Amino acid sequence: MKLRTKYILFVVILHLTTLVLTWFVFREHKLLFIVSEIAILISIALAWQLYYQLLAPLKLLLQGTETIKDRDFTVKMLRTGKYEMDELIDVYNHMMDELRTERTKQEQQHLFLEKLINTSPTGIIILDYDENIQQVNPRAMQLLNMNLQELAGKPVTAIMHPVTEQIKRLPTGQSVTVTFNNAVTCKIQKSHFIDRGFPRQFILIEELTAEILAAEKNAYGKVIRMMAHEVNNTIGPVNSILQSALQSPFMQEKNGKLLQNALQVAVERNHNLNHFMRNFADVVRLPEPVKQEINLHPLLENVIQLMQMKASEKEIQFIYKPATAPFYIYADGQQLEQVLINIVKNSIEAIEQHGTISFQTNAATRQLIITDTGKGIPPHLAGQLFSPFFSTKRNGQGIGLTLIKEVLMNHGFELSLKTIVHGQTEFVIQF
Repeated sequence: MKLRTKYILFVVILHLTTLVLTWFVFREHKLLFIVSEIAILISIALAWQLYYQLLAPLKLLLQGTETIKDRDFTVKMLRTGKYEMDELIDVYNHMMDELRTERTKQEQQHLFLEKLINTSPTGIIILDYDENIQQVNPRAMQLLNMNLQELAGKPVTAIMHPVTEQIKRLPTGQSVTVTFNNAVTCKIQKSHFIDRGFPRQFILIEELTAEILAAEKNAYGKVIRMMAHEVNNTIGPVNSILQSALQSPFMQEKNGKLLQNALQVAVERNHNLNHFMRNFADVVRLPEPVKQEINLHPLLENVIQLMQMKASEKEIQFIYKPATAPFYIYADGQQLEQVLINIVKNSIEAIEQHGTISFQTNAATRQLIITDTGKGIPPHLAGQLFSPFFSTKRNGQGIGLTLIKEVLMNHGFELSLKTIVHGQTEFVIQF
């Protein structure tokens, strides 16, 4: 039973009882009976006034609780001029102002956090209480090469990717570095936060490719510059002495022929050493790309035509599958041409005899895919292919892939090199 009903019932019973008692006590004294009746009526009026003064604030409180339940913090009450009521109204209005201010602050913080997550250069994956993926920012989707539909609502263990494989094994509060597609290096960190009293996990995926490449370049750049300086300072004077010796009259004599040949070999070896050092120096001195809009298809056709003769020596067939529409990119044509030449050269060298190299462009996904039927990449060497000066060739300098990666990274293009299945290796450039 409500308090209002109890109060009314109490007042009614009390006054009915008083009315009955006055009837029995004062029915023979009309004047006293009339006075008692007037007193009862005054009591009823006072009870009603008291009811209004006591229960009206409760009614206001009930109305206030309804607005709070509806989360409508814009409703405020007007002062009535009565001290007790106005005190209650002032407290209520102040509370509503504080709630409205707090909600506005929370919404602004939430919007800022959402914007920060969505625009962060670090990939962020937030899990729910059941460790299913609840939220993924655009950078994480880009690194995983998956869309929101492929990730949302799924447990991390159900997603097949080198990054998620590491996440499955990674304890909370620790981090690990992983390289995938033989080109992209990421740092993965797993942590948690408390939401409504329960822990929820989140994963940070930070790409370190550019930082690692810059550190590597800085390190080997110093070594190469020092080596080139010493080699050039030595080769110049030595070649000058050798050339002077070759022009000596003694070299024209019969006994001088053997020494002349030896000195000529030494000169040529010095030239080769100088050329060898220049190849390394070219990686360090790679100029900034001069970008302009170019159509990828004519550039790719020129490279195919240029490498056709070298491919035919090993009976390798080129398969060209361009997109129907022109494929425009913003790049340095000369540098990109050198990249494509190096990629095709590596594909040709990977095929021992007989095979195919296919070129496929996709303007919708902004990709160039070069696939060869060579021997593929051994799993134990996959993570080292783009390391500076690493080579699987017997006399290789390890410059080709380093140069390719350097040029593409300077353009802001992404790359991946991996063996899909036996006899199918793909080099993908994402423009």
